[in-house]
Amino acid sequence: MIKAIICAILSFIIPGLGQVVAGDLKKGIILFVLALIMGFLAAIVFKQWLVGIINLLISIYAAYDAYVMASE
Repeated sequence: MIKAIICAILSFIIPGLGQVVAGDLKKGIILFVLALIMGFLAAIVFKQWLVGIINLLISIYAAYDAYVMASE
């Protein structure tokens, strides 16, 4: 239970880090690169407030996924 919470917190702060700690390096790298690409594209194409929303959504998904992975 503690590991699942730690993985969720890590993944919320840095998307993909919780997945790496939980043991899925491939998924962690994919989420991290996805967060970088989406953040970069959103910063170029969209308004600043939308960048924050996109990054928040990616972080929430990554935290949830890391929690579920570590709970199993």
